[in-house]
Amino acid sequence: MKLQSAIEYLTTYGWAIIIISIVVVALFEIVTSAQQPVQECILPAGFSCESYTLASNGLLTINLGQATTYPIQVTAMGCTNPQSLSNMIIENTMTANYISMPIGSNYIFTNVYCYSNGTVYSGTVGASTFSGYLEINYTNSYTGFPNTQYGTIRVEVTR
Repeated sequence: MKLQSAIEYLTTYGWAIIIISIVVVALFEIVTSAQQPVQECILPAGFSCESYTLASNGLLTINLGQATTYPIQVTAMGCTNPQSLSNMIIENTMTANYISMPIGSNYIFTNVYCYSNGTVYSGTVGASTFSGYLEINYTNSYTGFPNTQYGTIRVEVTR
């Protein structure tokens, strides 16, 4: 009789501990998933956002990394929300209408404006966050074929 009582005691408290553990883990997951990162930049394979900042006047500065299997020529870059990029630009610091990026290189684009619903985005430093899309238009330097890649960006206004 004592053995049966001990087994019932252990089984009851064992189930209680398992249920409490599941509830604690579920609550922890809910709390941590609600905390979305303030800054993120997600680009397809071959491209990366090394660093990026957004000014209160909507000017995005982005250090774009390029690790595709071939050199490229970036012909335009845009930043918008929602995803309809009619305001594409190219930073024209050279005489050509493109930026050459060898394999494994990066380039800091300082002249990309982010648009929200067709107008240049404006926000308050430390209080505003832009969430939208990046579009990178480029040409394969070997084949001459144009290509477009899309990514997402969420960036806090910091300057």
